[in-house]
Amino acid sequence: MSERENENTISLLLVPLEDIVVFPNMNVTLTVDVGDEERVLLVPKHDDEYAKVGTVAQVTDRIRLPGGGRAVALEGLHRGIAGAAGSDSRGQLFVDVEERPDAETADGRIRELEREYRAVVEEILELRGDDGRIAAFVRSISEPGALADTTGYSPDITFEQKVRHLETVDVRARLELALELQRERLALMQVRQRIQQDVESGVEKQQREYILRRQLDSIRKELGEDEGSVVEEYRTKMAEAQMPENVLEQAEQELLRLDRMGDQSPEASVIRNYLDWLLAVPWSRRSEERLDPKHTREVLDADHAGLDDVKDRIVEYIAVAKLRKERGVEDDRRSGAILTLIGPPGTGKTSIGESIARATGREFVRMSLGGIRDEAEIRGHRRTYIGALPGRLVRALRDAGTMNPVIMLDEVDKVGADWRGDPSSALLEVLDPAQNHSFRDHYLDVELDLSQVFFIATGNMAETIPGPLLDRMEVIRFDGYTTDEKVAIANGYLWPRQVERNGLREDEVSIPDDALELVVSEYTREAGVRQLERELGTVLRKTATKIASEEVEPPVVLDEDAVRDALGRRKFYREVAERTAVPGVATGLAATATGGDVLFIEATSHKDGDKLVLTGQLGDVMKESAQIALSSVRALAPKLGIDEDLFEKRAFHVHVPAGAIPKDGPSAGITMATALASLLTGRPVKHTVGMTGEITLQGRVLPIGGLKQKVLAAHAAGITDIVIPERNRPDLEDIPENVRDEIAFHPVMSIDEVLGLALEETPVQPSVTV
Repeated sequence: MSERENENTISLLLVPLEDIVVFPNMNVTLTVDVGDEERVLLVPKHDDEYAKVGTVAQVTDRIRLPGGGRAVALEGLHRGIAGAAGSDSRGQLFVDVEERPDAETADGRIRELEREYRAVVEEILELRGDDGRIAAFVRSISEPGALADTTGYSPDITFEQKVRHLETVDVRARLELALELQRERLALMQVRQRIQQDVESGVEKQQREYILRRQLDSIRKELGEDEGSVVEEYRTKMAEAQMPENVLEQAEQELLRLDRMGDQSPEASVIRNYLDWLLAVPWSRRSEERLDPKHTREVLDADHAGLDDVKDRIVEYIAVAKLRKERGVEDDRRSGAILTLIGPPGTGKTSIGESIARATGREFVRMSLGGIRDEAEIRGHRRTYIGALPGRLVRALRDAGTMNPVIMLDEVDKVGADWRGDPSSALLEVLDPAQNHSFRDHYLDVELDLSQVFFIATGNMAETIPGPLLDRMEVIRFDGYTTDEKVAIANGYLWPRQVERNGLREDEVSIPDDALELVVSEYTREAGVRQLERELGTVLRKTATKIASEEVEPPVVLDEDAVRDALGRRKFYREVAERTAVPGVATGLAATATGGDVLFIEATSHKDGDKLVLTGQLGDVMKESAQIALSSVRALAPKLGIDEDLFEKRAFHVHVPAGAIPKDGPSAGITMATALASLLTGRPVKHTVGMTGEITLQGRVLPIGGLKQKVLAAHAAGITDIVIPERNRPDLEDIPENVRDEIAFHPVMSIDEVLGLALEETPVQPSVTV
């Protein structure tokens, strides 16, 4: 025996137990070799993590197993707290153990806990159907610590709970923990028993109801009564619904099945649910359209500022419908209206749907398609599935109550696809005027005429809409608002709405246009007006607080100083002049899902390293544009007075700031070429110039998209000269007139023209040398 003792601790052999907890007074047999040791420390272990407290165990027998193996019989004595560890000459691990046998004293609280624990355990044993032996064993234990340790015998206690129990050395705390665990067991067993009793009573109730219903059926037959009242009720509703002939035929077949099988069949509820959905579709109900183009335009103008393209298209639709009706032209089921509004967030795409419905006198229903991945959301589930339902279109018609509502398909560009199907493919039939007059929902399985529905789809980017689906849409682009338009929208819509929401009256607070312009230019940078409305709400909340606390007396005029005081430091700056003051920095223009933006492109060079390094989370197309830009500048080296040896002996680094944002596209080609040319010649780019255009190896400038969004962003950033591709000249007609008056546009055909317009005449620092 190699016990090494001092005053407080004893050194014992450590026996780790993988996912096993042995408590004092337990007897176990383990297949371990303990040598000549008389006592050992049994410590629970899980995932190489040891418990802090173990059980000091006495070796009561040594057993030789067949095959030469050894085992020992052990009896748990008391707890021991493991301390420092060390190995002996044979590699065995010994630990210093502070022995902690249970105290023999027991106060009144411990006795009370003992009584509660015994009562809970007896109740558990009663629920388990114990034959009395375990109860007798528990009653025979007189020591409170040993009584608490009987929790370790429970099969429902987890390993973690047992370790926690073992590590509780104090007897009172251990009894409290044991009582808590056993109460949880008791509560769980009582819930299980109630569930079992409820299930058994439910089965008995169903059997009883079945017998009673069979008897009731027999009594009704004897009296000459049957379930015809339900069938007749459905038949009356079907006649009132004025269903199309093919739909009525389908409904009659289902009603006949219901009549034959009776109301007690499990299939009856499925058939009744199907008939209820057939009747929920407003087959014969239509809104009375107001075919007045002037009234339509007035309503649209009253609700929204700008957006002339959309308003013109709606007025055209109403005018055509009016002429067809007045001249007796038969309705064409293949001439439905399907508009798709593409543009940045906050530009009024969703809200204009309600205005269109109000202007035309139709009902309005909004369907949000963002994130849906299941085709059944559009077409519905087949009736073979439990809990099957029609698709969203049928539900939209039910909610509208007419067959000719305005249905808005919101966020159509964010429809997903996975193993359950592709909802965008299901939309192909819905949004095709040549097909949607015979749309078939999987659940109803009858043809639905959607040709009279006015579909309006919205999205932020057309690029994420599948090509076949986009081909069926009439796309109208929302390219954002100018500063003047935002001020007009704030005056006419946002400000009155926020005044009302913040509990103020119109005569109590006002704001001049110059203060609104300040909010637009210094505190927002967006294509829409959502952030603008939030900022106005902030200003009004602070004003309302001052009025409510009697710090100011209405009426209050919010000038520029009051706005700055409410909104704090300015959030956006016009930094074009500062950024382009050194050679190697050019100002580009970009179009994103949230509108246009100004993009700074920086270039530098050094002697060693890769020939061209690109940073800023650039996509493949943008990386190729940078390589083309470098090659085109190299071809122009003699004209620009650049030493051609530079391209062999120096490396170049092109960076696009805002590195956390992914960027891609070819339209930054001429901007990258300008930045490189500026770097190599030492001539900075004019701070008033922004540019956009794709570049070729021959130095030609190719057209780009999103010009209006880019120009509006440049205008907001204070740029007064914009270089654009010559083939984008016709797109200038889409630019608002007040913006065209303030910006000089320079259509170009080649990179030579770009550099002539963009670079300063004289260098501000020496050009790069070898």
